[in-house]
Amino acid sequence: MSRPASREVSRSGRLARLGFADPGRADRLLGDPALVGLVDPLDDLFGDGVVEAMGEVADPDQALLGLVRLMEALRRVERSQDLDHNAMVSDLTAALRHPGPAQSRLLAVLGGSAALADHLVSHPWQWVCVADARRQTEAERTEDLVRAVSPTGRGDRPAYDALRVAYRGHLLGIAALDLTAPDPTQELPLAAAALADLAAAALQAAFAIATEEVGPPARDCRLAVIGMGKCGGRELNYVSDVDVIFVAEPARPQVSEHDALAVGTGLATALMRACSAATAEGTLWPVDAALRPEGKNGPLVRTVDSHVQYYQRWAKTWEFQALLKARPVAGDAELAQRYLAAVHPMVWQAASRDRFVEDVQAMRRRVEQHVPAAEAARQLKLGPGGLRDVEFSVQLLQLVHGRSDDTLRSGTTLDALGALSAGGYVAREDAAELEDSYRFLRVLEHRIQLHRVRRTHLMPTGAADLRRLGRAVGHRREPAKEVVAQWKAHSRQVRRIHEQLFYRPLLIAVARLSTSEARLTPEAARERLAALGFRDPAGAMRHLEALTAGVSRRAAIQRTLLPVMLGWFAQEAAPDAGLLAFRKISDSLGSTHWYLRMLRDEGSSAERLAHVLARSRYAAELLIGTPESVAVLGDDTGLTPRPREALVATMRAAMRRKHSPEEAITAARVVRRQELFRIAVADLTGQLSLDRVGAALTDLTAATLQAALDVAIGRVEAELDSPLPARLAVVGMGRLGGAEMSYGSDADVLFVFDADPATPEDKAVKAATAVVQEMRRLLGAAGPDPQLVLDADLRPEGKSGPLARSLAGYQAYYQRWALTWEAQALLRACPVAGDEALGARFVAMVDRYRYPAAGLSSEAVREVRLLKARMESERLPRGADPKTHVKLGLGGLSDVEWTVQLIQLQHGYAVPQLRTTGTIAALHAAVAAGFVRSDEGEALEQAWRFASALRNASLLWRGRGTDSLPSDLQDADGIGRIVGRPAGTGAELAEIYRRLARRARIVVRRLFYEAA
Repeated sequence: MSRPASREVSRSGRLARLGFADPGRADRLLGDPALVGLVDPLDDLFGDGVVEAMGEVADPDQALLGLVRLMEALRRVERSQDLDHNAMVSDLTAALRHPGPAQSRLLAVLGGSAALADHLVSHPWQWVCVADARRQTEAERTEDLVRAVSPTGRGDRPAYDALRVAYRGHLLGIAALDLTAPDPTQELPLAAAALADLAAAALQAAFAIATEEVGPPARDCRLAVIGMGKCGGRELNYVSDVDVIFVAEPARPQVSEHDALAVGTGLATALMRACSAATAEGTLWPVDAALRPEGKNGPLVRTVDSHVQYYQRWAKTWEFQALLKARPVAGDAELAQRYLAAVHPMVWQAASRDRFVEDVQAMRRRVEQHVPAAEAARQLKLGPGGLRDVEFSVQLLQLVHGRSDDTLRSGTTLDALGALSAGGYVAREDAAELEDSYRFLRVLEHRIQLHRVRRTHLMPTGAADLRRLGRAVGHRREPAKEVVAQWKAHSRQVRRIHEQLFYRPLLIAVARLSTSEARLTPEAARERLAALGFRDPAGAMRHLEALTAGVSRRAAIQRTLLPVMLGWFAQEAAPDAGLLAFRKISDSLGSTHWYLRMLRDEGSSAERLAHVLARSRYAAELLIGTPESVAVLGDDTGLTPRPREALVATMRAAMRRKHSPEEAITAARVVRRQELFRIAVADLTGQLSLDRVGAALTDLTAATLQAALDVAIGRVEAELDSPLPARLAVVGMGRLGGAEMSYGSDADVLFVFDADPATPEDKAVKAATAVVQEMRRLLGAAGPDPQLVLDADLRPEGKSGPLARSLAGYQAYYQRWALTWEAQALLRACPVAGDEALGARFVAMVDRYRYPAAGLSSEAVREVRLLKARMESERLPRGADPKTHVKLGLGGLSDVEWTVQLIQLQHGYAVPQLRTTGTIAALHAAVAAGFVRSDEGEALEQAWRFASALRNASLLWRGRGTDSLPSDLQDADGIGRIVGRPAGTGAELAEIYRRLARRARIVVRRLFYEAA
């Protein structure tokens, strides 16, 4: 009787919805006689649950075909009239007809592994290994396999075949539990450990076979088999080489070592053959002894002493990394423990070897480079973002930190990762993401290998294979596409975290410490503090104890950081101050989730922080005031000074959220403090030249003035209840106008306003003056940043003149009353804030006065020289040495600047290149124009740059400004290091300056005082 067409379509559609790729073929198979008693092909297709259960497995089509073949095989056995087999058929039928663990396990194995299905067809009675699967200990598995290969247990089978059949029976049980786990990623450690234990049991059974093959001589040798790699770490794959090392000793005193090793070699060879030989029952896996000393070129078997001698003298870094996973798996247990006791201490000292971290990193790169190009994009194991990225990262961290932390000494990747997270060596978020990805990638690897029980680590490319793989990990809508997307997302995550952990600069620094230094015990810490040069070891110990006491995660991370940071503090002139500042910052930020993580993980942030704190009191005080500024250390681009426009925008954004002028300017000054810290760190770490420091400080000052001007205008307009009746511009003078500011510079300024002709003059003057006074009040108040002093003394009439003048007022004054020194001061005039058009008009107006037509008269030149001479005698502080005062002394900053400015006043009208506000730019123009010889220009520039650098360095070091060379040797050493001098050469600093200043003063005498 044929089926109605509509019913055929309905059946096919329902089978397709269950996940069958070929519903027509599936429908035909369901009618196979072998399934009689399991399903009714016409009327009861979905009534017994078997087919629905197939819809839950990775490959329903494969499961159905496998079921047909298994039932056919059992039916053949049934026809043999063996009552036990008859009962087995009945039991299997009953198990499959009733939903439950047995049904789901059998179908999952048939649908998840074509190779295991083939094995079941060849050995159908082993279906009970699937249906009755349970967790077993290594001892239980070992007992079962050893019994199976024994002369009484193996019956008529050869020992090798008996081992293979028994092994696969256990493999079926492991796969059954794995494939039916609610969440296979969570069950992964259990499955991997079971596979490793099964491999160990097989090795023990193979050892029994080898002992039988060698015969009586085997009694002369004690042989231990040490599991390595994933077998040793109890995280084995379904199909993998099993890495081992063989250790042998004479069994009795009368047996020579030579004879024992000969017997041991025979036993080891027979053991390897028992596992890897191909027989009618196939093979297990290769036993790989290439991790032994000297690799494949070395003897297969060695004594414990021979191993120790090799590792002490010849072993490479990778060999200690491999030994991390070593554990006894077969043979003589006592000998294996003796071997581990001898080699394990060397494993946990390996990180102290020269270039240990670099060697491990290089090895990982070599592994990647040797992946065939055609496979790289599909590699689950060796490629970027693969399993090796996780394993190498974990192992490197273990070996570096495991010297001083016993909790990290695990051979199992996930256990070690958990310990690293618990100990604060890896961020909890990173550890969780890494673990999640590792579990998923291992499950993919397992599912791919299970299909054919073949050793592979490549993602499949075929549509059917990807579909099966996607369904195996829970995807149903578009399994092929979804599994690839999930795999790539995890690979990207792994690679990102691997690169962060594996190339963490802190690792190299920690590895260079001795074990006692890394442990930071109180005794070791006291000795090390004294040896490193801390002036107050007792005080430093108090800081260390406060930072590292307790069991908190914060304390754990500090215990990792501080042994290394102590050395970095000690490389500077004030290690005690650096440690104290670090404690203060950590007290403020220690509970902030990102702070310690950044120091541990991000680039060279911890090293930068240590050097900055111990090198500069100024930077330390900035950071203590706004500790969140430490975030700039975690990003290389974070040390690039921000442009003026960006600073103004940031300050304005911060001010908009405030309700009062005082709150608004405070918000802007917080930004200024953070930017000062950024500039100081970039300067202290050698990332900014002197010119860029001056420009950055100038931009920051200009932005701060603009912010203060905005707030002040807002307040005055609120008081007037109308828009400001004048446009206002702030003109920078002195170092501000020349873009040559130092850390301690005042802001020399002029205020200029302009108003519409219809606006009464007195109203505009009053409003502009009110704005300037408000600016001075706002910036003069105590705030979060070092005070920025507004100095308007260079305005017409000095302190007696009005704070703000109109553009016309300035023009009238300069036209009628300007003195030569005022024209000289205008050489640095440059708009820095306020109305840009008004600032440009001011500059255009003053050009005629600062670059007078036909230059200076001889009388004006004499006036400049007299003023300079008077300044040298009157303005130099009482008791100051003219030879060591870098600003006003002989050959100092003032000498160079006045010399250059005199040339500008004399020739600026004729040489456009001289019309610049910067000292060095003007000096270069003077040399190019022939007014200064090149050697003289070099002498002036060197003196000016060194003096400027010393002023900056003095403030950075002390936290307060000074214009005199230091007399204290520690101060000289600290300042000298900041300007690039070697440690301990502070005493030479004054002599270097005096030599440069003498050369400059000779030039100044000729060009400034003697030239016609």
